Amino acid sequence: MKKPSSKIRDEIAKLQEQLKAAETREAERIGRIALKAGLGEIEVDEAVLQAAFEDLAKRFRGGKAATTGGNKGGNAGESSAPSAQNGAGAAASGTAEA
Repeated sequence: MKKPSSKIRDEIAKLQEQLKAAETREAERIGRIALKAGLGEIEVDEAVLQAAFEDLAKRFRGGKAATTGGNKGGNAGESSAPSAQNGAGAAASGTAEA
């Protein structure tokens, strides 16, 4: 009933390919959204931007983000976005609504 190691390696390779494809799709989606929001036009340190994305992910997962009150309401994300983007939120929200 045990699988030979070669079959397990083949399955792992297939799963790694699926993972890479899924990560590429996710990265392209997030990248398109970030560009629409105007993040491509501002110069910001990558570590700062990653921290802001991590806070955003926490908010959407229902956890408390460090820079926000952690309110799960729909308006919490909108009101805290400008502070996380260092002033780019006003331009981003104008772009997103258009």
